[in-house]
Amino acid sequence: MTGPIRQRREGGILEVTIDRPKANAIDLATSRIMGEVFREFRDNDTLRVAIITGAGEKFFCPGWDLKAAAAGDAVDGDYGVGGFGGMQELRDLNKPIIAAINGICCGGGFEIALSTDLILAAEHATFALPEIRSGTVADAASIKLPKRIPYHIAMDMLLTGRWLDVQEAHRWGFVNEILPADKLMDRAWELARLLESGPPLVYAAIKEVVRAAEGDTFQGTMNKITKRQFRTVDILYSSEDQLEGARAFAEKRDPVWKGR
Repeated sequence: MTGPIRQRREGGILEVTIDRPKANAIDLATSRIMGEVFREFRDNDTLRVAIITGAGEKFFCPGWDLKAAAAGDAVDGDYGVGGFGGMQELRDLNKPIIAAINGICCGGGFEIALSTDLILAAEHATFALPEIRSGTVADAASIKLPKRIPYHIAMDMLLTGRWLDVQEAHRWGFVNEILPADKLMDRAWELARLLESGPPLVYAAIKEVVRAAEGDTFQGTMNKITKRQFRTVDILYSSEDQLEGARAFAEKRDPVWKGR
């Protein structure tokens, strides 16, 4: 597939590559394309897991395309369904997404990575929120990052714009694994295949519960689970897969998940 967003599909796995030379920056048009890609991923029952990465060896994504902004793209323009990058505001995106960070990951690119569920990074990857230096706010990161890593480290990144190497990113916990550059995508696909073999209804319930819990008390979220007030939990508890999991355990065999 040509254009700024390339797609590769194998079974239930979708690989999405940002390919906008020279730096994989995202303008309004690219963001709208990404929104359509991830909406299709969300709505296609045959797709189970997504990987997002960047083309080339230097950049994952630096975020907002400042050259496009200088040419007239408004910072508060139409990013399309799912908001900037297509996924961070996409409702009911209840499937696992893996970020494979192959280089510089900063600004809105870092915010896209924070919208995924697992982050793998090459040994040369670097991370930053440099918006402070251009007089704007890293809005999504200001909401998400202090909930993911220690508050004072998040504020350091937001207030100073300093760069973190991959070792420090791993130490603070927002990178799951560090890989040699030539092994990054192999590991991403290995992990994706593992997730593809898992129970999609359980994944959906996990993601909905985790999102809800960010803005609720422990007991409030637990009450919604036990009363089946989450759509994904209600579907899971009434599903064939729920019975299949119990039967497979009792029969000492691998379960066969059908997603229903």
